Amino acid sequence: MTNPMIELLSEKGTLLADGATGTNLFNMGLMSGDAPELWNTEEPHKIKALYSGAVEAGSDLFLTNSFGANAARLKLHDAEKRVHELARVSAEIARDVADTAGRRVIVAGSVGPTGEIMEPVGTLRHSLAVEMFHEAADGLKSGGADIGWLETISAPEEYRAAAEGFALAGLDWAGTMSFDTAGRTMMGLTSADMVKMVGDLGDQAPLAFGANCGTGASDLLRTVLGFATQSPDRPVIAKGNAGIPKYVDGHIHYDGTPELMADYAVMARACGATIIGGCCGTQPEHLRQMREALDTRTMTEPPSLEEIADRLGAFSSQSDGTGEGAAPARRSARRRRAAS
Repeated sequence: MTNPMIELLSEKGTLLADGATGTNLFNMGLMSGDAPELWNTEEPHKIKALYSGAVEAGSDLFLTNSFGANAARLKLHDAEKRVHELARVSAEIARDVADTAGRRVIVAGSVGPTGEIMEPVGTLRHSLAVEMFHEAADGLKSGGADIGWLETISAPEEYRAAAEGFALAGLDWAGTMSFDTAGRTMMGLTSADMVKMVGDLGDQAPLAFGANCGTGASDLLRTVLGFATQSPDRPVIAKGNAGIPKYVDGHIHYDGTPELMADYAVMARACGATIIGGCCGTQPEHLRQMREALDTRTMTEPPSLEEIADRLGAFSSQSDGTGEGAAPARRSARRRRAAS
């Protein structure tokens, strides 16, 4: 059977994913240091509002509030025995929102990193990591998620362990990594390395792969261009931050405007991504303009690095991590629109 996400992607050509989870929950009153996943049972109406905000803004796909639903992270909140429950409930609330949307919307079960360093660099064993990912994936599947969604991964060992966990749960999945260290992941992978790794996973490979979070929309698009040069055989995901984080009055604020994110969405599609959303800082107002831009604007050729920097802001590093191509400095000229 074809996965619902792939069916909808085949029908529409491009899918708009959702925006931030943390940013929007903090706006609802979540305090720094609290576990967002506990709100699935303590504040379910707020989690429903989070999901509904994305759907009402036009998202075709949204992620569940389960990023930190694994034993290692929840142990910090004395909730390590509630992984399956909290993952399941996050998906059940999402299923209800999707099923009453009046159109087809995909529920993607968010799975984040364990927060531990895997062997041989760290102490987390492969078998234990697989067990943690399997527990989360099984909970998400029980709650009705259409697909698992691995995100913000840095280490290839952890990506492979998650692939095995999803396979054990019998849940199709998509998976992104964060290229936030001079064009590489924190553990040193380049965009080309990721394409090869995904291809080597065989029957356990994700249905789609890509990049999320990182240091800003410009860097993320450069990574997507790197994927494209490898001619990947599966859909590419782009889920970039809404600008660059800055401290304002003691809180983190992302400076990306809805107009900037609309330009980013159109450019991401031109770079080769077909599943496009936002990460940190991306709110419903950003998504609404991204939806409109994807529906009404075109860009027929991939943008150059200079064009990306001119419209979305300077790159954080001179290289994309592969040693090819230097990023241009920030332009003083007024930012142009990605398409008319």
